[in-house]
Amino acid sequence: MTVRLTVAQALVRFLSVQYSERDGLRQRLIAGSLGIFGHGNVAGLGQALLQSELEDPKALPYILARNEQAMVHTAAAFARTRDRLQTYACTASVGPGSTNMVTGAALATINRLPVLILPSDVFATRVATPVLQELESFGAGDVSVNDAFRPVSKYFDRVWRPEQLPSALMNAMRVLTDPVETGAVTLALPQDVQAEAYDWPEELFVERTWYVARPLPEASIVDKAADLLRSAQRPLIVAGGGVHYSGAEDALREFAERTGVPVSETQAGKGSLAYDHPQAVGAVGSTGTTAANALARDADLVIGIGTRYSDFTTASRTAFQNPRVRFLNINVARFDSGKHAGLPVVADAREALVSLGSALGEWSVDDKYTAEAQELTRNWNGTVDAVFRPSADVTAKLAEGLLTQGEVIGAVNELSAASDVVVCAAGSMPGDLHKLWRPRDPKGYHVEYGFSCMGYEIAGGLGVRLGAPDRDVFVLVGDGSYLMMSSELATAVQENLKIIVVLVQNHGFASIGALSESLGSQRFGTAYRKRTGDGRLDGDYLPVDLAANVRSFGVDVIDVHSRPELEKAIQTAKAATGPIAIHVTTDPLVGGPDSDSWWDVPVSEVSELQSTQAAAATYEESKKAQRPYLTPAEGDA
Repeated sequence: MTVRLTVAQALVRFLSVQYSERDGLRQRLIAGSLGIFGHGNVAGLGQALLQSELEDPKALPYILARNEQAMVHTAAAFARTRDRLQTYACTASVGPGSTNMVTGAALATINRLPVLILPSDVFATRVATPVLQELESFGAGDVSVNDAFRPVSKYFDRVWRPEQLPSALMNAMRVLTDPVETGAVTLALPQDVQAEAYDWPEELFVERTWYVARPLPEASIVDKAADLLRSAQRPLIVAGGGVHYSGAEDALREFAERTGVPVSETQAGKGSLAYDHPQAVGAVGSTGTTAANALARDADLVIGIGTRYSDFTTASRTAFQNPRVRFLNINVARFDSGKHAGLPVVADAREALVSLGSALGEWSVDDKYTAEAQELTRNWNGTVDAVFRPSADVTAKLAEGLLTQGEVIGAVNELSAASDVVVCAAGSMPGDLHKLWRPRDPKGYHVEYGFSCMGYEIAGGLGVRLGAPDRDVFVLVGDGSYLMMSSELATAVQENLKIIVVLVQNHGFASIGALSESLGSQRFGTAYRKRTGDGRLDGDYLPVDLAANVRSFGVDVIDVHSRPELEKAIQTAKAATGPIAIHVTTDPLVGGPDSDSWWDVPVSEVSELQSTQAAAATYEESKKAQRPYLTPAEGDA
């Protein structure tokens, strides 16, 4: 038996009956569709989504977005919130509508987050080539701008003929539900093919379940891992995003309590343990705590769990300085498990921790090591307390009415509920949040730092809210990121998605300004100032009224100028029923506490500027601490 539908109608019907299942929990795989229509998809996917909505509004709900890049961010944030077991499809028109999604696709793939991207494409028949917005390639007739998705997608296909759709869909679902291979999946859809009718086999549209497995570790490797731990005197866990995606938080907590091994966290892994857990030592690496970094410096065994060891995590390979350091890597992806010549435990994080804990029996670290880790953490907590509530000496140096960024973070942290979620992505705040934020719930921290994409924050906040409608979502965003992509505030109002936007105005790119200064570039080109008569951008601050801009979207805004006003605003925002914003100006020259760590950003080797010459000398000295991490885990260290 067959049913006659267009390619777009068949696609929508197929997506509406796909399910994922893990540990017996079955749920819709594609929760809905985000989109913006143009001539490339309005008569294809647009018509199909309309028809689907009229037949069953819950089959594949459609959300009108305002920016194509932003809607992919929303889908990625939703997928992360749902532990990669659900996602959204994103559709856009040909040309710029589709290429706008490339950045979002890169973000999803880098962060290993499943997103289905459906860019419209040029005519398969080529009867009217070149059509509006078509890129003509002089050397190939089958190339379009959508080929830009190939390097940033985990799976790419272009459906030139209706007969190709079933295999493309099956491959797409396979990759979306594979913890190892997942990322952006792109199915390019020529606009004429979308509207083309075909007789489809009915079995294409039956409910289909995609099982997400928990790969078990090989027993012999677990025994080797246990031997490595028993031989270690100063082991340190680096918990990455894989802890969350596998739901391994309880297994990690039990493992840490049984063994006493301290637990540090990457950006994606933050919240793996509650901040006040005895084994929690906080963030590690370039934006880490002094406690975690002190332990990392002397660790003789690093146990990476679900981490890809980014340069921030390893402080550009300077974090682990023990000459005998070895690595034990638990990861579902063999690619990551073999990094730094580590012993690869290729398995689901939860299952691997349970197996390793069983193999270790009653083994635990020395009590003196535990006491040392806890003392370092107590000292760091004192530093955080001082940042959250700065002394009179600090506040006296601030311009009248200004707060520090750390003070803003502290107020939100202390006045939000344990189940609330903080969202951020780029600028100086992700680094400060990594060091300072005190997570009390595994889902309470959502910072995108794989791509660190400016503009992710508000769009990502919508995705978090869609994925966790029972949690308040605090979107912390600086003026730089806000000005890049504020458009999804309109979507928040449209869908009445409550997000609390804390908009921090510091008149420029504070993070890059600080980096620029440290590299001898004198904060050049990082402040939002008027151009003066001598041609420099060093005049007065631009008179941009961000609060008025937010209000223009129909969002209530609370302007604050003091700590008491900020605290009252947070309480008011918590009681709100729709999107709301808090606007606060902070001092851009007051940074967070030092991590006692490093990040490798090359400095000009030749310069006439004394500031650059001094930075270059410091850089060359820091480079001496970099290590290759090539010692075999089981070899002689």
